[in-house]
Amino acid sequence: MIDDRTQDIANLRTRVERMGEYLRLDAKTSQIAELEAKTAEPGFWDDQQVAQGIMANVSALRDEVDSYGIVVEGLDNVEVANELAVAEEDAELGAEVQRDLKSIAARVDDLELSSWFTGEFDAGDAIVTITPGQGGLEAQDWAEMLMKIMIKYADRKKWKVDIHDAPPGNELGIDRALFTVHGHNAYGMLQAEAGVHRLVRISPTDEKKRRQTTFAGIEILPVLPDDVEIEIREEDLRIDVYRSSGPGGQSVNTTDSAVRITHIPSNIVVTCQNEKSQHKNKETALTILKARLYEREEERRLKELEVLKGEKKDISFGSQIRSYVLYPYQMVKDHRTGVETGNVDAVLDGAIDEFIVGYHRWRVGKQEASVARGSA
Repeated sequence: MIDDRTQDIANLRTRVERMGEYLRLDAKTSQIAELEAKTAEPGFWDDQQVAQGIMANVSALRDEVDSYGIVVEGLDNVEVANELAVAEEDAELGAEVQRDLKSIAARVDDLELSSWFTGEFDAGDAIVTITPGQGGLEAQDWAEMLMKIMIKYADRKKWKVDIHDAPPGNELGIDRALFTVHGHNAYGMLQAEAGVHRLVRISPTDEKKRRQTTFAGIEILPVLPDDVEIEIREEDLRIDVYRSSGPGGQSVNTTDSAVRITHIPSNIVVTCQNEKSQHKNKETALTILKARLYEREEERRLKELEVLKGEKKDISFGSQIRSYVLYPYQMVKDHRTGVETGNVDAVLDGAIDEFIVGYHRWRVGKQEASVARGSA
């Protein structure tokens, strides 16, 4: 008896049709055409960084549009194959249908994830800030561990990371971390990590080997497009230059290339020291300041912090979004979604996709439930 996969195919088709609405494929096709027209303009490659960004955006958009077409075509083909397998009781063809459905379902999962990112800046790059919280010196070590987790995750996604500031802590770890993650949907994806992260382990610095709980906070901001205007007046800025305290090459450590910008009206301070060029550090710091000022304006206008980076909480007990327990047992658990794993080593090596996907599936589910209640 051949298993009839008609219902499985129908369920997948329903998901695909729904995603087609979220993905706004017609708009993305038009956007591809506009961006490709820009690539043909004289002087397009004069600014290599901008040109590469546009090319990467075109590639990501085209992949999304093409992937949707491949899924639809695959469903059509597997539907015909399933009908034939059932009609002729062809076990070999039935097994092929099952394999193809599994492959298509995986593609649908990837597409579904992309369809969840409909925010204004979701598709763009992300500015990540990691700050040690409660736990003393060991919180600085935990902050460095979190930075490594996120950088390894970005590497798995083939995203590019630019570290702007990560000065060493007093005895171990880092005092803070500030870096930009460049990649399609980087801001949308990484919003799942915004919040307080809790670590429980045997203290590596305690001679009595007692259990220690430490905290660190992650903040996620979007890299704002050039057409988003935020007024920053020169007279409102205090700009200090100093010698870099971190790694980055000999000239970084022997010249006053590091930059600290203080926005006097808001008292926002941004530091950047990773580039050898003082000008480049200043430019990066201004980009981050712009994002922080935009975030502050959004908070004021909408009166809720969750719009850009999730609810602000103290970096301490009772406020964590996720716990990483290394002792007395091994478990990483997200307290919002319930997603958990005992494979702590993989998580510390950057395998956090199940937590990020789980968060967005939970978030979208909450939104849809809210809409359903409102229309009831």
